[in-house]
Amino acid sequence: MLEVEADLVAARNGILLITDKGFASEPFEKDLAEQGIELLRPSLKREKKRYGEPMLKKVRQLIESVNDTLKGQPDLERHGGRTFEGVAARVTQRVTRAAAGIWHNNLIGAPVTRSLIACDH
Repeated sequence: MLEVEADLVAARNGILLITDKGFASEPFEKDLAEQGIELLRPSLKREKKRYGEPMLKKVRQLIESVNDTLKGQPDLERHGGRTFEGVAARVTQRVTRAAAGIWHNNLIGAPVTRSLIACDH
């Protein structure tokens, strides 16, 4: 991904790449550092605790919450698309619908702005 979109990486300073333990590799980290990218990942058992590691739990919880919302409420797992374009269109429609629902709830002063119950039915 970083090689395909190299111009995007070059145009930005201070990129922080958050990964899981599967990206633990000194050559990979060195390559990222040469591109000006900082890697944030959990430490392996044989390593000392890495900088920023306590923040990873909160980030992971946020990501899992968003994934669960996107899979469960707008039915992203049952999109019905048969081609890449069809899947992209249906996923885009559902994410846009969810964002519009959150925006509307915020606009009317709803006590829970992230509630997407109306999108679930």
